[in-house]
Amino acid sequence: MYLSVATTHSPATDLGFLLHKHPGRVHETELSFGKALVFYPEASDARCEATLVLDVDPVGLVRGKGRSEGLIDQYVNDRPYAASSFLAVALGRAFRTAMTGASRERPELAEAEIPLEAVVTPLPARGGGERLVRELFEPLGWTVEVEPIEGGNFVTLRLSGRARLQALLNHLYVLIPVLDDDKHYWVGDDEVTKLMKRGEGWLESHPSQDLIVRRYLIHRRGLAREALERLAPETREEEVEPDARPPQREDALETPMRLNDERLSAVVDALKASGARSIADLGCGEGKLLQRLVRERWVDSLVGVDAAARDLEWASRRLKLDIASGRARGASAFCMAR
Repeated sequence: MYLSVATTHSPATDLGFLLHKHPGRVHETELSFGKALVFYPEASDARCEATLVLDVDPVGLVRGKGRSEGLIDQYVNDRPYAASSFLAVALGRAFRTAMTGASRERPELAEAEIPLEAVVTPLPARGGGERLVRELFEPLGWTVEVEPIEGGNFVTLRLSGRARLQALLNHLYVLIPVLDDDKHYWVGDDEVTKLMKRGEGWLESHPSQDLIVRRYLIHRRGLAREALERLAPETREEEVEPDARPPQREDALETPMRLNDERLSAVVDALKASGARSIADLGCGEGKLLQRLVRERWVDSLVGVDAAARDLEWASRRLKLDIASGRARGASAFCMAR
């Protein structure tokens, strides 16, 4: 997979200061799934282009860590060769400082809007093709050219316009996985934080905000609700579910109780008052009520039931169930007892 960023700002070689990568060298970054190479096929005062090429090791993914991260368990598979969450991770690693908008040598240039061009290929455009690509990038001010790639649901994307380099990199970091509609790694609560950080200044006003949030968080309903609340707290306060992570001690003193926290607490109190010791949660979703109940010493056994196998998968991970002794993959329920 291939991504390039170019500018005609004069002198164009200042791009090296913004990316923190010298145009005269090849830069290599080791990743858990392969390596990323950054080099400059063109570096003149008139135009400078930096290219990021990702070399994914598909055999290593299948044999080792990639199996547990959700990659299809087979050697023949197009995901390592198309722009996806692999490329987004490599982008975040190779251009980490540039994505913060900082440049020690050219601080004024890092804050300025300059002419920029970007190319990404092959880029998945699942569930919408060219129309979806345009819906995502054109509202951000980019001139978009989309060239279909024969024989698959992939395109070559070309963007051009004036913007801060930081903005371009953050747009690509978020929207490449959105177009792929999948991720190669476990998506947890920290993904909401990443989305808020990389989407700052543009996601809150994007007309396709809901679609971006849902697909970036691979359709995890609880995480999507939390992200949408943080983007528009005044309109979504009553819809959001709480963060699954336990707060840090100092944060817990200052964090206000959310409405859904109060609801869960009320349910737990009512169950305790009723004398219930064996509890079944019908439609347990991602298991947030069960997570609260499992901490209660008066509960002897819990049963979670939901029609969505994917939600049960999240619930079992949230509760740290041993899959061998808990529910079978694809089942509609699981149980646990003390």
